[in-house]
Amino acid sequence: MPRYKLTIEYDGTPFSGWQRQADRPSVQQALEEAIGRMSGETVTTQAAGRTDAGVHALGQVAHFDLGKPWDPFRIREALNFHLRPDPVAIISAEAVEMSFEARFSASARHYEYRILNRRAPAVMERKQVWHVPMELDADAMDHAAGLILGQHDFTTFRSAECQANSPVRTLDVFRVRREIEHIVVTASARSFLHHQVRSMVGSLKLVGEGKWSPADFRAALDAGQRSRCGAMAPPDGLYLTRVDY
Repeated sequence: MPRYKLTIEYDGTPFSGWQRQADRPSVQQALEEAIGRMSGETVTTQAAGRTDAGVHALGQVAHFDLGKPWDPFRIREALNFHLRPDPVAIISAEAVEMSFEARFSASARHYEYRILNRRAPAVMERKQVWHVPMELDADAMDHAAGLILGQHDFTTFRSAECQANSPVRTLDVFRVRREIEHIVVTASARSFLHHQVRSMVGSLKLVGEGKWSPADFRAALDAGQRSRCGAMAPPDGLYLTRVDY
């Protein structure tokens, strides 16, 4: 039974998230139905990360098994045909060993969060960014982000519904930069807790506004209390950009 790895791009706006839901559209459902139309088989896909409702992906990875070999080029082309008109695209398809697992074989996950920081509202990027009209200090945000690099208990930035066995994670990259009207936050780790990136970005916004100092941001982490987290950033600006193996 051959196994295939897909690299997937999608606009998360119309979906309830990656994971299949009983009564709401999901990326997983759209993909599995497209595979069924292509192959005539019923399959279950596994993804590197279960993105939430409204979260986007530029480099999501998933795998699935088929009963007979297919040419990866044909898989990519056929799935892109059958996925229309859903805003989902298969960037690449490749045959992999049966030991490969999109979720458990991953060595790093990379996210980007985009903030449109200007008075005028988002038009062309509506539902693709978090619009923050108050000017933010990206340098202060970047300084604060650097204070929580490394291995920590991230309970403060963890959803109450998070099912991870431990709140301890190692944050390898957490940077903030300004690109004219945009503020871009990048985060990389082997794995993240549920809502961790959006929670950290929401608290960084308080630093950018001058309501928190970078030291306050670090103190919130050290408190280990969800109540110390700032308001969570909306899903609109979050992108899963790449998964490493």
